[in-house]
Amino acid sequence: MGVVDSSKVKELRERTQAGFGDCKKALEESNNDIEKAIIWLREKGISKAAKKAGAIAAEGKTVVLTDKDLCAIVEVNSQTDFASKSKLFLDFVDEVANAILKNKTAKDFANIVLKNKKTIDQSAMELTGQIGEKIVVRRAEVLQKTADQSFGIYQHFNSRISVAILIDGKVSAEAGKDVAMQIASMRPKFISEAFVDPEWKKTEWDLIVKKTIDEGKPQQFAEKIAEGRFKKLLAEYCLNDQEFIKDSSLTVGKYLEKNGGKVLKMVRYEVGEGIEKVQSDFAAEVSAQMKK
Repeated sequence: MGVVDSSKVKELRERTQAGFGDCKKALEESNNDIEKAIIWLREKGISKAAKKAGAIAAEGKTVVLTDKDLCAIVEVNSQTDFASKSKLFLDFVDEVANAILKNKTAKDFANIVLKNKKTIDQSAMELTGQIGEKIVVRRAEVLQKTADQSFGIYQHFNSRISVAILIDGKVSAEAGKDVAMQIASMRPKFISEAFVDPEWKKTEWDLIVKKTIDEGKPQQFAEKIAEGRFKKLLAEYCLNDQEFIKDSSLTVGKYLEKNGGKVLKMVRYEVGEGIEKVQSDFAAEVSAQMKK
């Protein structure tokens, strides 16, 4: 067991927030190898980052960036909104988004190496130790356009929602943003009926038919009534069929058509979407603590 390098003890403490003695012991057991020492601390349950591994991170930020023919959209999560406003977190989100954009693909983004020579995954774990909350880069996607295509992008002022769309045709940035804002606000699930997931379509159709029959409509008329209701549902969930929020005389599809474009792909990220959040009863927690 060799002499422990004090500079490595300092770095290990910064990365894991573990105590001085624990870091020294970890490096002794790992022959001064920081990465192995981190694993040792995690195995012993000492690293703060390790302790946060099972926590639910449903707050955070989304960001959308473009550079010439590339567009990246990213969601990074934290446990609380407070942490997501810290400079450390915001700088990390910015660096991650730019790194993914530069990488030109979001495939295996967790292993993209950042300026600190560590991967996005490793850096998120290190930041978890620094901030004291679980930090995770949840999802990312990169869109690429040709010379005859355009992007439409929108990032809400609080960064909780971001949208990126790939448009066939050269449309203005304003027109692209208009459609991206529509997606942010109206939450379409599909671009058009041609893009509708068959399983979703069958499930929704069966529910509408059942509801129509349950209302007492005669069996022979139920499906005809259901067809009208299903068409209305599709108009709500399909972007091209939605009423354009800036001009109710047009559908989104017609608006883009007037501007010489057609949506090929859309990506909408909302912070924490689909993550089951733990609802805590603060008063009950305090009461329980007082009884201990």
